[in-house]
Amino acid sequence: MTDWQPSALQLERIAYRRRRARRSTLIAVVSSVVLLVLVAVGIGSTPGWPRVRATFFDVHRGWEALPIVAQGLWLNIRVMLTCAVLIVIFGMTLAIMRTLRGPIFFPLRVFATAYTDVFRGLPLLLVIFLLGFGVPALQLRGLPNQAVIWGGAALVLTYSSYVAEVFRAGIESVHPSQRAAARSLGLTYRQTLRFVVLPQAVRRVMPPLLNDFVSLQKDSGLIAVLGVIDAIRAAQLETAEDFNFTPYVVAGLLFVALTIPLTRLTDYVARRQGWYGGGGGPV
Repeated sequence: MTDWQPSALQLERIAYRRRRARRSTLIAVVSSVVLLVLVAVGIGSTPGWPRVRATFFDVHRGWEALPIVAQGLWLNIRVMLTCAVLIVIFGMTLAIMRTLRGPIFFPLRVFATAYTDVFRGLPLLLVIFLLGFGVPALQLRGLPNQAVIWGGAALVLTYSSYVAEVFRAGIESVHPSQRAAARSLGLTYRQTLRFVVLPQAVRRVMPPLLNDFVSLQKDSGLIAVLGVIDAIRAAQLETAEDFNFTPYVVAGLLFVALTIPLTRLTDYVARRQGWYGGGGGPV
């Protein structure tokens, strides 16, 4: 038995596709380089560029501030990871409460609906102020007074309302026949929810859920308004020494470097699940 060999027509098609791919890549690279050069020349020719470069893009000042800002970024990472776990748990609980059937669960449905409506309507910064400054002022015994805890609590309360709606959309997207089939096999309501509905729901909402975590990663910097020494606050303290704003740029670059891997993971998961299948691939 001889090995299969492509025909001459197939080889010609493969060569044509390779030529088209090389041509598209070349055009993309050239156009990108030309655009970057035009932007650089346009910005560099402005009268105030030398002052902006010295104030915002001082490489030496950036290297000096990098260790301190990176140390503050480690706090942002810890806050984000801790809050993400709590948000998933609380958001899933709220979503399940909103999808419970029967009149006996009416109070739970009302509570979950009111919660999501309120915290999706309140600005996150306002919630951080209310919890970070208001709760410690009550001087209640047994409650912590650390600003980072209340800043994280504000993130959990706000993002749980968004994540709850994401989970609820996933739960309600599961066809009712799946529940009926599970119940016909003898599974209880709880078993149906655990083994049939939730696995499908979580898999379907994974891309938008990861997008929420990308936003959480950035919004964790808002706890700096409570005086917590995170990346933003550290950059602010560094800037106050000489009024050079390069530390802010360093903090921004670190956040971008932290966000890009999660963004690419979100794109990968979305492509695996066909979210981008109908609109074509990237150019």
